[in-house]
Amino acid sequence: MNRLSAAAARAWRTAGRRLAVQTSASANLVASPLRPGVAAPRAAAPAVMQCRALSNGLEGARPAVTMFSDDEEALREHVERFSQEVLGPKVAKMDAQESLDQDVIDALFEQGIMGIEAPGDYGGVGLNFTAACLAVEEIARVDPAVAVLVDIHNTLLITAMMRYGTQEQKEKYLRRLCKDTCASFCLSEPSSGSDAFAMKTRATQQGGEWVITGSKCWISNAKEAGLFVVFANADPDKGHRGITAFVVERENPGLTIGKKEDKLGIRASSTCELTFEDCRVSDSAVLGAVGGGYKMAIELLNEGRIGIGAQMVGLARGAFDSALPHLHQRKQFGTAVADFQGMQFQYARAAADIEAARVLVYNAARLKECGRPFVAQAAMAKLRATEVAQSVASQCIDWLGGVGFTRGLPGIVVTTLLIFKRLYYCYMALLLLYSIIMVITIINGFTRGLAGMQEGYSCSDCISGGIIKTL
Repeated sequence: MNRLSAAAARAWRTAGRRLAVQTSASANLVASPLRPGVAAPRAAAPAVMQCRALSNGLEGARPAVTMFSDDEEALREHVERFSQEVLGPKVAKMDAQESLDQDVIDALFEQGIMGIEAPGDYGGVGLNFTAACLAVEEIARVDPAVAVLVDIHNTLLITAMMRYGTQEQKEKYLRRLCKDTCASFCLSEPSSGSDAFAMKTRATQQGGEWVITGSKCWISNAKEAGLFVVFANADPDKGHRGITAFVVERENPGLTIGKKEDKLGIRASSTCELTFEDCRVSDSAVLGAVGGGYKMAIELLNEGRIGIGAQMVGLARGAFDSALPHLHQRKQFGTAVADFQGMQFQYARAAADIEAARVLVYNAARLKECGRPFVAQAAMAKLRATEVAQSVASQCIDWLGGVGFTRGLPGIVVTTLLIFKRLYYCYMALLLLYSIIMVITIINGFTRGLAGMQEGYSCSDCISGGIIKTL
């Protein structure tokens, strides 16, 4: 089952008409891998142009951050159908087997979901960062394990190759990343987790080669990956300024992929240890500049937090959507549980929390697209979305009563999502570190903004305007 059902395909083609244009005027268009044979924009419109399009002709009006362009909405609808019809029936089996179904991975590539931001010239869809977040959110509603694969692949690996890869590297690797090859982001080590740059993996230049020695741990998607972006220190005397990124092939001699971690949640998603023993790569394997790995990783992880926020919003929505029907179906004292006022207060508040977290996520995404400071907003989105996912999934188990403690539907869905959510408290650094990021930015912004405050600006204006410049 690596294709959409006939009904879903017809529905997608109908939605796709909003993207289609006359092929006779398609000099700047390419065939979309999402819908073979239908033309789609080679590249997404700039965010400013999207804002104008979304304003529906209201002069001076600004759209809500959760209003999406036709392209973005069409992609979201497509991924929603894919998640429900292709992914949904396989989730329980993949979790039990602790492995992703290869048919699911193949379908992700076939449907264009693994190259959302990549240009059409390289086999991608050519949409934007917000579109990638929408896809991650919709998949996380059904299976956060697959959402991890899609998120890391799109927001870290595709972005890294697009932004830092040479033309030769893009031709060699970016096409594969869009077509059929998963990739892993290899930063964490046994002694460097949240302090990611206290790394001990070394890269030594010998002639026209680099020799990588060391180990990595907690590497997501390692079992499925054909490419690895590996961070190693090429000049330890320079500290973190010696860190360099390398592209390593799975078949490269000296690379060993260790056992898969036996996790409590997202069990279908692989998390493995990697060992590098005199792993030799050519000079052409250096991604970006020698010594530029630190800056690269920081920039990628900053925007990667927004993708995690989208995962959390999707997880919360998935739990909520699974529990709410049960409240309407189950009756006590002749009344549906959902009709008791005390219960209504609870799920109304949960819905408000989900919407608030979603606004934070897509506000950060739009800021990133517009080239505005977004580091603090990304940290806020990841922090709050994770807290909301924890709260909502926990409440949903309470609402289900005894059913919430069983392996049957809908209990298994909600309890599995709750376990998944626990992982995100330590996913891409401990959650408390995001509070530290926000504290630093608030203090820096306040200090920088004192002069502005004297000129009549508010404290919050100064903070939002100046916080990112020192990071």
